[in-house]
Amino acid sequence: MIVPTFSTLGGGPTVLMLHGIGGGHLAFAPQVETLASSGYRAVAWDMPGYGHSAPIEPYTFKGLAASCIALIESLKCGDVTLIGHSMGGMVAQEVVARRPELVSKLVLAGTSPSFGKPDGDWQRNFVAERTAPLDAGLSMGELAAQLVPAMVGPRALPEGLKLATHCMGMVNPSTYRRALEALVTFDRRANLPRIAVPTLLIAGEQDRNAPPAVMKKMAGSIAGSTYIELAGVGHLQNLEAPDDFDGLLLNFLALPRTLH
Repeated sequence: MIVPTFSTLGGGPTVLMLHGIGGGHLAFAPQVETLASSGYRAVAWDMPGYGHSAPIEPYTFKGLAASCIALIESLKCGDVTLIGHSMGGMVAQEVVARRPELVSKLVLAGTSPSFGKPDGDWQRNFVAERTAPLDAGLSMGELAAQLVPAMVGPRALPEGLKLATHCMGMVNPSTYRRALEALVTFDRRANLPRIAVPTLLIAGEQDRNAPPAVMKKMAGSIAGSTYIELAGVGHLQNLEAPDDFDGLLLNFLALPRTLH
């Protein structure tokens, strides 16, 4: 298994950050800086096919989890705190389901336990609608300029929007297509009651991609989990309100590693 590329900063307990479908390691730049300066080893990966990470075939959650597990093992840290945003939160759930001993704490932001409906037509239409702008000749940069402003809430930090747009513009369009095709297959609802590590769920009050009601219900299925909603924030919580997000993160990381 080829280990995906990643950025790392700082020393201490390892915190591994998994970005969403329109991201890359830079999508966690504020958190990398905060965590490293707070005594943690902050690691942000490029999901397979993103940045300089080699793509995988087939492009599935099983394969993405295997890549993430290979990265965790290469870090030689025993276990990690996993932070997953959006599709990265789905990869995090897949990793916890397959290798629970590798994860000491879990943070799920703007994500869900399943995606779409078990209906081939719905799935094909979902992917077709989202790839239509690329088919029409738009670049990922132009697509990002359309999509990012529609994802955020009124409290979004302008610098955060700029970084999110930059990250999405850098995504390889063929990877974006493959990631969309994988996204509609995800369903880990049955595993939620089996998650046995401290878990923090962070929702954006105005997130239409992973609505607060979905995340609140998800939290209800994970024993001992904590659910927090950020007011005035949409889907890109860590970039829209990085100070609030980082504060929640540091408080959570400071808690004991075992469930009571």
